[in-house]
Amino acid sequence: MTFDVGTSDTRFSPRASRDRTPRVRRGDPPRGAPQVRTAIEGEQSAVGRARRLWSVLPKEYAERFRPYVGRLAKAMVREIQQVVPAYAQPLNSAFGVYFTQAIEQAILYPLSNIRDDVRSHEDWREVFRLRGKLEFHEGRSLDCLQTAYRVGGRVAWRHIAEFGQRHGAPVEVLCSCAEAIFAYVDELSALSIEGYAEAQERAAGTMARRRRRLLELILADPPASPQTLADLANNARWKLPEWVTMIALEPIADQHARSTPSIDADVLVDLEGAEPCLLVAGQITDVAALESGLRGWRAAIGPHVRLSEAALSLRWARRVIGLVQRGILPSAPVTCCTDHLTTLWLLNDEFLIRELSARSLAPLDGLTVKQRARLTETLLAWLQSRGSAPELAERLGVHPQTIRYRMHQLERLFGDRLNDPDERLSLEVSLRAERLLNR
Repeated sequence: MTFDVGTSDTRFSPRASRDRTPRVRRGDPPRGAPQVRTAIEGEQSAVGRARRLWSVLPKEYAERFRPYVGRLAKAMVREIQQVVPAYAQPLNSAFGVYFTQAIEQAILYPLSNIRDDVRSHEDWREVFRLRGKLEFHEGRSLDCLQTAYRVGGRVAWRHIAEFGQRHGAPVEVLCSCAEAIFAYVDELSALSIEGYAEAQERAAGTMARRRRRLLELILADPPASPQTLADLANNARWKLPEWVTMIALEPIADQHARSTPSIDADVLVDLEGAEPCLLVAGQITDVAALESGLRGWRAAIGPHVRLSEAALSLRWARRVIGLVQRGILPSAPVTCCTDHLTTLWLLNDEFLIRELSARSLAPLDGLTVKQRARLTETLLAWLQSRGSAPELAERLGVHPQTIRYRMHQLERLFGDRLNDPDERLSLEVSLRAERLLNR
């Protein structure tokens, strides 16, 4: 890659100064000076390479250049402000003074490293990590800062090249200066990216904690006050919806195969609790997309409810997860509560349903397991359809005479209860629940 050293700037154009200034390519070791060539070849990593390059330059040039640092800093500021409008503030403003001083320090650091390859630079590294953090907190993108670094590097190369030519610097020194400048720009960018990413991650962590706390308060018993929820929602940058849908989650893969759910940013998430869940504003209409985003998880979608009833929606979603675990409901990546309301109602209180079954189906207690299974199958089919013997025979896949024989047995066991609507309801409920629980 060829360095762009300001081709649009008539004050220093490679074409205009072809006879005086060497064309420098990044990564190509300069000719001459063995120590310069050794430094370039010996340190290729982005962080630390610039320091090594500065350390092999002649110290006398650094001392001569120091009086020009202020002038170079102001030139950098002016050109950066022209290219990056986000930094375009007066030089006498608080930001302008700080910006100029920061650039001066960035220039002085490499000058201090010339002929000094053991100088500690951890403090300097932290300065530029902090610069990245400040960019994030001030609401600017990294593009602004990285563009400023590139522009500053071009301006520095232009001024240093002119200075070197006036003082008769050898070609290999100018080559190593160019290499050092642009390695330095790379290092500043890398450090600022580290700081920016750290600040971004910390802010995301803070927001995630606020939203998790908001979810806890929404699901609390008793629920938090509307004002408390509104205040916390504002701090968490989350708009309180009127209607919500809760999703109960269960991991179905080990932690190495399980992925973090791919969900929208406005979904409240708790994956760290004993019973992980999601809160979705509004109603879920695309179950397939939800399933795709929850690979490695089993999900149960609770009823669509008002925000104040979110805990109730989650309760039923978790109930569905439990029934799937027991094999009562079929196993599927995503199960909707509303598809199994009858089952949920039947098994809402298993103690009571077993008590009902014991009373309603007591006449069958003296039968063998096979006899009971055949008669309960026939009785449930009759209760559901009230069909004739041929209709029931076709439904159950047996001979009509077999149905007649079984119905006579049922009439002897249950008597007039088969003619009572309330008893028939109790029998059907008991038989349906028994079938579900025996899966």
